[in-house]
Amino acid sequence: MASQQAIKAAQKAKPASEMPGVGRADHWAVLRGLLPYVWPEGRPDLRLRVVLAFFVLVIAKVVTVATPVFFKQATDLLAGAAGEEGLSAGEGIGLAAVGLILAYGTGRVLMMVLNQIRDVFFTKVGQHAVRELNNRTFRHLHRLSLRFHLERRTGGLSRVIERATRAIELIIRMGILNVVPTALELLLICGILLYYFDFLYVVIVLVTVAVYMWFTFAASEWRISIRREMNESDTEANTKAIDSLLNFETVKYFGNEELEARRFDASMARYEQAAIRTYYSLGVLNSGQALIFTIGMTAAMLLTARGIMTGQNTIGDFVMVNAILIQLYMPLNFMGMVYREIKQGLVDLETMFALLDEKPEIVDKPGAKPLRVEKGTIRFENVCFSYDPDRPILKDVSFEVPAGHMVAIVGPSGAGKSTIGRILFRFYDISSGRVTIDGQDIRDVTQESLRAAIGVVPQDTVLFNDTIFYNIKYGRPDATDEEVYEAARLAQIDDFIRQLPVGYRTMVGERGLKLSGGEKQRVAIARTILKRPPILLLDEATSALDSHTEKEIQDALDRVSRGRTTLVIAHRLSTIVHADNILVLEKGRLVEQGTHAQLLAKGGLYASMWNRQLRAEKAREELARSLEEAELGSTSEPAV
Repeated sequence: MASQQAIKAAQKAKPASEMPGVGRADHWAVLRGLLPYVWPEGRPDLRLRVVLAFFVLVIAKVVTVATPVFFKQATDLLAGAAGEEGLSAGEGIGLAAVGLILAYGTGRVLMMVLNQIRDVFFTKVGQHAVRELNNRTFRHLHRLSLRFHLERRTGGLSRVIERATRAIELIIRMGILNVVPTALELLLICGILLYYFDFLYVVIVLVTVAVYMWFTFAASEWRISIRREMNESDTEANTKAIDSLLNFETVKYFGNEELEARRFDASMARYEQAAIRTYYSLGVLNSGQALIFTIGMTAAMLLTARGIMTGQNTIGDFVMVNAILIQLYMPLNFMGMVYREIKQGLVDLETMFALLDEKPEIVDKPGAKPLRVEKGTIRFENVCFSYDPDRPILKDVSFEVPAGHMVAIVGPSGAGKSTIGRILFRFYDISSGRVTIDGQDIRDVTQESLRAAIGVVPQDTVLFNDTIFYNIKYGRPDATDEEVYEAARLAQIDDFIRQLPVGYRTMVGERGLKLSGGEKQRVAIARTILKRPPILLLDEATSALDSHTEKEIQDALDRVSRGRTTLVIAHRLSTIVHADNILVLEKGRLVEQGTHAQLLAKGGLYASMWNRQLRAEKAREELARSLEEAELGSTSEPAV
């Protein structure tokens, strides 16, 4: 019973969108957007390839349609020779028949060869389109604002790019190299039928193709919905399986193996039903296509047979009609797949083009100039900011970080400390007020120059899945190897790295997970040292570390910040007691500021926070001491 309910729930379930908030462009907008990539401006070599590909395409279709004509003429010649003179036909007729048969064979070979040549010409155009559109999308994603990326799932973004890559090539190959040639072949066939027969044959072929295409598209729409349900079930089952296996220990803790198996089986049951319907629908599609086309071809052959009886047509005409229509059936037979794939490709590209239409929230002003950092003085002047208009974060905040000084920002969780760092880096624009560096409003300078002037050591350092050397050098890609090693020495991580089996070539793993928290922080510090920024932002850089590691990292940070304008966002107050000025935020307002001694003397919020942290530290130390004494007592020898 529970299993049946789970199956029903799974059947009703709909997977979450991978790209919430991103709309879709319409099909025609997608095709218009794709056109510049197929006919690229400033690339005469690629345009020449397009022209040559279409030229070869036309020749290939002319040869395709002409080949049955050679077959017809050879048949008529041989039938006539057999009927009038028996098998001892004249030498002229024999040579003509051999020539027509050779022409037919050559035509069959050329059909294949010319199609391959066409593909060769067009492949570079298609791959260039894939590369350019992907590159444009990748650059655009990096231009979009932090808010966009916080609201989107990275997996969804990567899937959009992955599917769109496949869709570009698919639409070009299926659409241009299949639909267009088939349409051209149909026109040429109609011309041949008008030339050798009459308009009734053209009507039969056009009606057959029209009914065939209508049935194919209708059946394909039906199959798409079934296929979509099957894919969703497959994705759902795969997600549940991976999630369950990743949480293996939790499953065991609660003894829920049977529950997990039922959930997985519910998704697989839905997949099973959809897969069965998919194969049934494929049988219906193939059978219907064959029936419709056979009826049309039979009608045309019956008409030709009647013409032979009345003397209007020849045996060769009968053979040609059959050969032409069978030849047409081959590309038409792919139309269901082509239609389905092109439609899915357009859907995938719609999301990408809609993504490209997303406007960056933060843009440079027209004519913005590079930031000039002479001293590095930072000022916040009456700054107000909110992520949501109904929820203000910073309220009329004003302070100054003098050049070469260290200013710390502290306060309870949610007070707006990290927001100040994001505003300084211009991830967001403020609602009112001004933020200046050496008197220059950061909204009036280029984002590139602003961010080049600020070095950040974040609380949670995320590293690229590459070598330690690469991750340090990322701070300044044009740095020399010796400069990288010197930065590591200053960050006190050089000795550790050189003790590793492959030293600086050690891979750090996904998001740097092969390194400890302290090691990752030292890599981040080395990266910032290598960048050599005049302004330093330390965003709770030691809050997640143990006391011993924190002291070592703090020593390294002190060396890095020496002589630089430094803004420290602090969680542990013990790390900023030596700051030149400490700003205390509460509920988005600056409520206190001064040195550590001055703030303690005031007895306000800072003093309260300091005393609370001291008590917490003391309690931790007493607990650690008690545990140590208890451990020593349990292992000591009993008295004799």
